[in-house]
Order: sequence, then structure tokens, then C-alpha cells
Amino acid sequence: MAMKWTLGLLLIQLSCYFSSGTCGKVLVWPTEYSHWMNMKIILDELVQRGHEVLVLTSSASILIDPNKTSAIKFEVYPTSLSKDDFEDRLIKLIDRVIYDFPKDTFWSCVSQMEEIMWGYSRLLRKLCEDAVLNKKIMVSLQESKFDVVLADAISPCGELLAELLKTPLVYSLRFSPGYAFEKYGGGLLFPPSYVPVVPTELSDQMTFMERVKNMIYVLYFDFWFQGFDMKNWDQFYSEVLGRPTTLYKTMEKADMWLIRTYWDFEFPRPLLPNFDFVGGLHCKPAKPLPKEMEDFVQSSGENGVVVFSLGSIVSNMTEERANVIASALAQIPQKVLWRYDGKKPDTLGPNTRLYNWMPQNDLLGHPKTKAFITHGGANGIYEAIYHGVPMVGIPLFADQPGNIAHMKAKGVAVRVDFNTMSSTDLLNALKTVIKDPTYKENVMKLSRIHHDQPMKPLDRAVFWIEFVMRHKGAKHLRVAAHDLTWFQYHSLDVTLFLLACVATVIFILTKCCLLFCQMFATSGKKEKRE
Repeated sequence: MAMKWTLGLLLIQLSCYFSSGTCGKVLVWPTEYSHWMNMKIILDELVQRGHEVLVLTSSASILIDPNKTSAIKFEVYPTSLSKDDFEDRLIKLIDRVIYDFPKDTFWSCVSQMEEIMWGYSRLLRKLCEDAVLNKKIMVSLQESKFDVVLADAISPCGELLAELLKTPLVYSLRFSPGYAFEKYGGGLLFPPSYVPVVPTELSDQMTFMERVKNMIYVLYFDFWFQGFDMKNWDQFYSEVLGRPTTLYKTMEKADMWLIRTYWDFEFPRPLLPNFDFVGGLHCKPAKPLPKEMEDFVQSSGENGVVVFSLGSIVSNMTEERANVIASALAQIPQKVLWRYDGKKPDTLGPNTRLYNWMPQNDLLGHPKTKAFITHGGANGIYEAIYHGVPMVGIPLFADQPGNIAHMKAKGVAVRVDFNTMSSTDLLNALKTVIKDPTYKENVMKLSRIHHDQPMKPLDRAVFWIEFVMRHKGAKHLRVAAHDLTWFQYHSLDVTLFLLACVATVIFILTKCCLLFCQMFATSGKKEKRE
């Protein structure tokens, strides 16, 4: 096996050197869960094209297994966090959002979210400190002379590594809380009149009161909410770099931002030259199902099947919630394939089968699939768009409520609330998306838009990474806004100057008028005396 891998890597390297491209060295700062799955697809493609890829990962990483045979290389650095402790802390933070999150008022919601995000931020900063303060690791990385750093922006540190190694930086990102990283790190514009903030779950077609609501959210996120404890991040970056700086200032130096959505998903809004959409880069044609699963799907006849998955993170659903869901599923004529690893619900119907894991993409691409019940993760939504399957959304946390809101606005999904829905609510939502033909028509329209691109999303992502490597960066795409103060950016200095000029002209004209009036009055008095 080792000999096969060696020969394979040698052939890849040779093909790279004999092709028109140039092989490069890529350093990767990854993130866990679905973020890593998205990034690994890009890395596999880079390796296939002959590039050398090194993933810098901690000993506490949850999904990344450096011992698994792979063409991707891994550099594991020690951290005081154990793998179990790291995963346990992350799961507890996620469970708080799903099960204990207050939804009664805006203020209680965002204050809890800020607290949870700060807990996540502390974990990330600990991992970053253990990496960049490890002299042995940093010396090794500096000697390797990488051509580009690829990082997920939601986990700060990649930009610090790029700065220390004096290497171009490419970001991969779905979105950040309040779009803070994109705004202040990337310089991207988000006009509140038609670009909704993620928590609002609004569309770009807003009424007056919805625009008021959106503006309140924008002001809150701009001037109060901090998804990360920025003061500590800024202090840490300043200490490591040996000069006063901030996290945002370091992020501003990114050469390219690869956003994991596309216009089939997004509402139209302004972009910058160094931002590009690569949503659905993981999507691919469906493969044949395992025989047992295929037999079950075929047994559904003309009614077809429903695919149900709340992702890989949700593992402790209450029995009460599971029974509510199972009761609804038991009442539909379709067969149901449900990804679920908890206790078997008492109300589970004979039409429903439980699976610890299932080939979601292959099931969504099956001609008998009628609907997809999803938590609203971007990966699952894009697979549904790719294959043209209408959705019932049960969002849980993070970007999921916003994702489902986008799909609902585009007429391809119905939303139900995980904590408050009844069996009737879920049943009616399923009946709506299956029986109302407009949902299928709308999702097929999105599917055609997704497939009708000049190049595939994965090819576009790899192109930009190779572009940055070839040109030693992409500073020609960087807007000058990064070099301006907020006063200059909003042209307040120019506005004040022009106002001062107008005021001066008005003052001079007024003085002249008063002087002429005074002279006229004086001459009139003289004439009367004479």
C-alpha cells in the first residue's frame, strides 16, 4: 500500500511538472465538522493537480485523522486540550444553542449567542496560541517556504500564520456573525436596505417595518455585538507580531475570499473583485445505493421516499421530540429514510427506517426522492438544489435559520420550529412540499441555475488558489478602502470640507449684502439731509 501511494504521488508530481501549471506548496489552517469536509474536497483536488498540501492540525482535532493513509500531509502540534475535552466543549456549546437557547426576546437571544461565541472563541485562541508559540513548528513551517495559506476564516489564526510566514492568504468561508469578518476584514458592502442580516430571516424584498428591523440588527451588530472577544485577539496578535495591530487589520491582507454559496442561494448584493462564490463545490452525481437500501427505496412504489437528516452533530435529541417526529412520518404514504442514532421512538411507523449513516447525496439524487427534511446546513441544502429536491427545514443553530429563510423566500422550502412543532405541523409541511407542484418547479429552476455556470464551483475554487500562487498574491484585486480610516471611507472629511466651503461662501455673500445694505442706507440718509 505504501509503495502504491509513493508511486501515485510521484506520477502526480511528474504530471504537474510536464503540464502548463506549476506545482505549489499549500499550508492549511482547518476547522472542524462540515467546514473540514468542504475544505478537504478542495485539498483532494489540489493534490490531484500535483500540489503539495500540508494541514496544520492540533492533537485535539475531532475529525482530522493524520494516521489515515492520504496524499495530504499533516503536521500535528501538541495542545493542552485533549480530543475528548475539545469535542465535549464544542458539543456543549452547540447543545446550548439547540435546546437551551432563549427565543422569547431579541436581547436575550443575542446576549446568549455572544456568550456562546466567546466560549468558542476562547477554544480557538488556545489552539492558535499552541501553534504559533511552538518554535519548533514555526521554524519547520518557515523552512518549508509555502506558496499560499488556505484557511477557514471562521477560525482565526490562518491570517496570523500567513503574516508570520510572509505568504499569500486565501480564505474559505460561509459567513461570520453579523458579517463582521466580511465587512471589517474583507471590506465587503452590505446595504441594509436590501441585504438582510442573518438572524432576521428576512429576504431582500423588505417592507418598511422589515427594513426598520433589519437596520436595528445592523446597528446592533456594528456597534455592540462581538462574536469574538476582539480585545484579546488584538492583544494576542500584537504580541506575536511585535507591533500594534488587530485581527481585522491582519484579515485585510487576505488575497482571496471563497464564499461557500452562489446566486442560486444568495440574494443579489455587491461584491468585490477578490470575493467569489463557490457554493456546492462538494456536489456530484448520485451513485447507486447499497442493495438493501435500494430495495427499500424501490418498495415505495409511486409514492417515493423522503430523506431525513439533522446532520452529524445532533446526537442527544429528547425522546419527546423524536416521538413527535416519528408520529408525523408514520402518517405519510412515502417511505422514510431517517439518519438517527438515538433510542428507537415508540411512535415509529413501519414506513420509516433508521440509519446511523446514509449516503445523503446519492439518496437525494435518486429519482424516487420526493422531499428532504433538513436542519438547513449549507452542504445538505446545496445537495438538494443540485438534485432538485424540495425541502422541509428544521433549523437548529448557526447559519441554518438563515439558510432555510433563503430557501423559503425562493419558494423551495417550508420551515417548522424544532422545539415547538407538533406532529401535525411537520405532517402539513411535508404534504405541502410534496403535493404542491410549485415547490418542485422552483427547486428545479434553482438546480438549472446551479448547473449553468461557466465552470464548476470546485474548479473555480482551485483556480483562484492557483492564481494566487502563480502571481505571489492578488493585491491588484484588493480595494483601497482597507487603507482608509472610517472617517475617510465615508468621505466625512470631504463632506466637512465642502460644507465649510459652502458656509464660507454664504458667510462672505451675507457680509457683502449687509455691507451693501448699510452703504445704501447711509447714502439715503445723506440725500434726505441735503
